[in-house]
Amino acid sequence: MSFPFNIALRLYFNPDKTKKVSNPAVRIATAGIAIGIAVMLISVAVVLGFKHTIKDKVVGFGSHITVGNFLSMNGYEQIPVVMGDSMLTAIKGTEGVKSVSPYAITQGILKTDTDFLGIQLKGVGESFDTQFIKQNLIDGKLPDFSGKSDTKELLVSKSQADKLQLKVGERLFAYFIKGDDVRTRRFTVSGIYQTNLSAFDETLCFTDLKTTQVLNEYEKDQADGAEVLLKDFSQLDLVAKRFVKQVNRKMDRNCETYSSQTVYDMYPGIFSWLDLLDLNVWIILGLMVAVAGFTMISGLLIIILERTNMIGLLKALGMRNRGIRHTFIWLAMFIVCKGLVIGNAFAFALIALQKLTGIVKLDPAVYFVSEVPLEVDVPIFVLINVATLIICSVILILPSMLVSHISPAKVMRYE
Repeated sequence: MSFPFNIALRLYFNPDKTKKVSNPAVRIATAGIAIGIAVMLISVAVVLGFKHTIKDKVVGFGSHITVGNFLSMNGYEQIPVVMGDSMLTAIKGTEGVKSVSPYAITQGILKTDTDFLGIQLKGVGESFDTQFIKQNLIDGKLPDFSGKSDTKELLVSKSQADKLQLKVGERLFAYFIKGDDVRTRRFTVSGIYQTNLSAFDETLCFTDLKTTQVLNEYEKDQADGAEVLLKDFSQLDLVAKRFVKQVNRKMDRNCETYSSQTVYDMYPGIFSWLDLLDLNVWIILGLMVAVAGFTMISGLLIIILERTNMIGLLKALGMRNRGIRHTFIWLAMFIVCKGLVIGNAFAFALIALQKLTGIVKLDPAVYFVSEVPLEVDVPIFVLINVATLIICSVILILPSMLVSHISPAKVMRYE
């Protein structure tokens, strides 16, 4: 253990209570570090939680990759493609794919005795991953997506149910226009979901795939596309390239061309908006590091100025400027570490409180979530702490050089 380190330990754990300026400065510096790191950790947790929550909702309504008709995916009219066993097997066999589910969508109008509402009716099969919808189901149950029973069950959102004053178990008529033909179906509301993602909640209803195929006059193996979920979302770009080689530009028996799009391609506006949050985090991190660094520089300068007598004495005893600088840098690092410990404890306490109670609420119409989402990423949190410690130690080198300008002769003559 070095001599400067030993002196720094004694100064830190046995402070001189007669120092009426440096002691408050140390407390202020510690508080500055604690507040800075707490704000940084909470900011990162909020952004990570928010981004992952919105991403999971968007993927829950669709998939990681969607395979469909090239013309439909590029803004032309809705044209079905054949999603037979051979194509589904080829998609499932692609490395990285977890599951695949065909779907078909049709436009319609829900009609009650007092009101009506335009909707998108999405039909899915029994291979559809229902985990997301189940997590957001607030009343009733999911429809029977197998299509084996002709129950005509309908899953609506809370927004739609409120507008039409619907409850689980109620029956209502739906109207679908196909050319000059108007088709009527009577559905039973089996369940109500709520995700607070208004772009979907306001229009999207769910039923079984067979119903939408009949309404669209599709053949048994035709669909608007297939939704593909991956085993690992981080491999999205890699798997998407495999789809480009194995699926894209192939044709079905009706000479319709297959194409694929990732969730980023299908909802670019949402993900561009989420990417903007990263800029806010970098700004916050920069500001907090600047605040922490400024308070530490101020505190260190005050400590050095109040201990000029000690510095002069150490120099008179033969200690070099470098060793004295190291002493005060070690002392500053002890203060920084204490601030980091307090700040981390405070941040994790607030994160735990929010996760357990959801005490901080948000307007779901604006933020798509009803309470502040938080996510703890241990590697990122450790990196923030280490980076803060390193940055503070680097920026303290310059003020520590003040000791080289202190003359032992002048200090002792002054004494």
